[in-house]
Amino acid sequence: MSPLIGKPLRRKEDLRLLTGGGRYSDDVNLPGQAYACVLRSPHAHARIRSIDTVAAQTMPGVLAVLTGADVKADGLRDIPHTPIPAKPPADILLVNSDGSEHGYAPQDLLPTDRVRYVGQQVAMVVAETVAQAKDAAEHIAVEYEPLDPVIAGAAAVQTGAVRLYDRVANTCVDADVGNRAATQAAFDRASRFARIQTTVQRVTGVPLDLRAAVGVYDPATRKYTLHAGSGGVVRQKAELAGILGVPVTDVRVECGDVGGNYGTRNAFYPEFGLVVWAAKRLRRPVKWTCERTEAFASDYQGRDQAITLELALDANGKFLAARGEVISNVGAHSVMYVPLLKCSELLTSVYRVPAAHIRARAVLTNTVPTSPYRSAGRPEAMFAIERLIDIAARQFGYDRIDLRRRNLIPPSAQPYPNPLGMTYDSGDYADVMDRALVLSDWKGFPARKRESRRARKLRGIGLANYIESTSGAPREYAKVDVLPEGRVDVTVGTLSSGQGHETSFAQCVGEWLGVDLDSIRLIQGDTDIVPAGGGSHSARSMRMGGVVMGKASEAVIQKAAKIAGHVMEADAGDIAFLEGRFTVKGTDRSIGLFEVARAARERSDLPEELRGPLAADCDDMIRLPAFPFGCAVCEVEIDPQTGRTEIVQYTSVDDVGRAINPLILHGQAHGAIAQGVGQAMWEHSRYDPVTGQLLAGSMMDYAMPRAPMLPAFVTDLSETLAPGNPLGVRGGGEGGTTPALAVVVNAVVDALSEYGVTHLEMPLTAERVWQAIRDGKARTA
Repeated sequence: MSPLIGKPLRRKEDLRLLTGGGRYSDDVNLPGQAYACVLRSPHAHARIRSIDTVAAQTMPGVLAVLTGADVKADGLRDIPHTPIPAKPPADILLVNSDGSEHGYAPQDLLPTDRVRYVGQQVAMVVAETVAQAKDAAEHIAVEYEPLDPVIAGAAAVQTGAVRLYDRVANTCVDADVGNRAATQAAFDRASRFARIQTTVQRVTGVPLDLRAAVGVYDPATRKYTLHAGSGGVVRQKAELAGILGVPVTDVRVECGDVGGNYGTRNAFYPEFGLVVWAAKRLRRPVKWTCERTEAFASDYQGRDQAITLELALDANGKFLAARGEVISNVGAHSVMYVPLLKCSELLTSVYRVPAAHIRARAVLTNTVPTSPYRSAGRPEAMFAIERLIDIAARQFGYDRIDLRRRNLIPPSAQPYPNPLGMTYDSGDYADVMDRALVLSDWKGFPARKRESRRARKLRGIGLANYIESTSGAPREYAKVDVLPEGRVDVTVGTLSSGQGHETSFAQCVGEWLGVDLDSIRLIQGDTDIVPAGGGSHSARSMRMGGVVMGKASEAVIQKAAKIAGHVMEADAGDIAFLEGRFTVKGTDRSIGLFEVARAARERSDLPEELRGPLAADCDDMIRLPAFPFGCAVCEVEIDPQTGRTEIVQYTSVDDVGRAINPLILHGQAHGAIAQGVGQAMWEHSRYDPVTGQLLAGSMMDYAMPRAPMLPAFVTDLSETLAPGNPLGVRGGGEGGTTPALAVVVNAVVDALSEYGVTHLEMPLTAERVWQAIRDGKARTA
């Protein structure tokens, strides 16, 4: 049997998904279910003076109209978010510099005092049909007292800024990262300084299938069930139990297929708790399905960090120190501060920077809460440092590539402690950069630029290196069960949302057990079956799932070898296992794995401990992180008359550690690049800075990348095995996004450099590029 790990196999789940065999959240329908509609706030900030539900309650088909007062009366608790999860060893501690505790802004299911962003849930109607629920929601009379909102993170930290909470300050985290004194000393002796002040704008995930949830309550067993797509059911189970105030054993969370996540589905949503609560009150299932415009106003959003960064250099272009601040806009509630943490600890990237100091702040505003979004915090960090290096190169007359090369961390310095508290594991960053330069034909760019000039177009090229820190929830679970009928069931605590787990996980188990890929069935997404696990985030699925699947598979083989020894009347030490068969060494006697599984279930002459299912599980804590890295090159062409920018070539080389399935990894890279390019050029969850109204609330005003807007990507994989896990996996789902913001802007600024343009803020719309050209011409004139 040829090895399965490393083969570029097509995804086995695609036939089912592409032919309508998937089961997404909205596909769940239960007998007798009622339908919910959520009434949402039209104000960014307002006191709730009163809510009159009388008219709505008398509408046809209405079963219940629920408000925050009902939530309080029934004793439901706030959503138990954990803004800074239990600290893996790799991550720094965000400790407030004055020694105080982090601020925490709670998120209740339905508010009773104020609304704090446009789209916040205010009340919920449950009726016999969706139409009846919508009609009734329009008859709920809410008296609001509008208050001034604060929208930008930088504005929220100003003295006298509007406060969202009476007892919680707008600034929830104010931490020092790195060494302030050493950094100041390095700046004092530096001869050159470069600076950037920028904002990485807010975006949203726009997954293929919208959020939906069905809540069920069984009065006979007193058990609550939630059917909803998410990033991990085990975490959602614990959070739902906390909201309801019941033991976790009384709660089940079940999830089928998930059509895209990107991190926006990992945290618990109010609607999930509402439908389960309503199901108990009504003694029937309650279903809620989000609409697209509703999702723009209520899905957790991402990015939104204001970054100031300074770089000190000596006369030879050697980096001496970096300093600055990061202000992370977390929105109206404390869902997650991880993007701030990740950005702050990686701002020096793959470069040797002896000293650094960052002031890291998480602040509240009257916007949708933010949460980790694909490669949380890392694209923001790479954007700041890679733009700053380009600025320094232009400012001091260095070649962009040479300046990077002379400051890259060499392999001999690994493991490398960066000045912000991280220790990288391994990697040859210069080699990956060189491969990207060759693949993109960087040397041939001047000729292509001349060709564009003949066509009266501007042409630019940019490069960006990157590093990731993949950690995530440290606990993971797997069970491997070999069935006599020729099937292997693999139960895991991760949860696929499009990454191809059914294929890549099967490749690992198939190779370890020596069985055919199609004989392996992946089981996930049901807390009645999966007792533990961290779900999917921070590129942890294969990195951690591979460890526990490997240990469980090894335990199965060890048990099966003992059974095979009894069956073939040989000592266990004389049994060899290869490609799915157990053989008595030095003989031709052998027995297959599935035959052993049958013997374990049927033979009564086996020792008691060997009888029954041929299965083993593993529940393990995996605390070592991994550090994917890579390099991207982007080439653009711009029409100076209109500002229209076209990406004509995009190249990336990503070191993912061991590539379990290169085909899937290339696909993940393509999707991640599109996501990053989309933010760089088009996407922006924009709010009116005065009223706080969401200005990007539909597909008509939130621009998404489409196939004709992007070139065919050139992607390549590097495989430097990560030392922190047996498979050597680093992670490959986020690397394409991480350098994309920086590399696109670097390329566009390079194209516009003849007009004196040194920096542009994202997104790089045609209007913004055209205005930069116009301003540059005016300066020249």
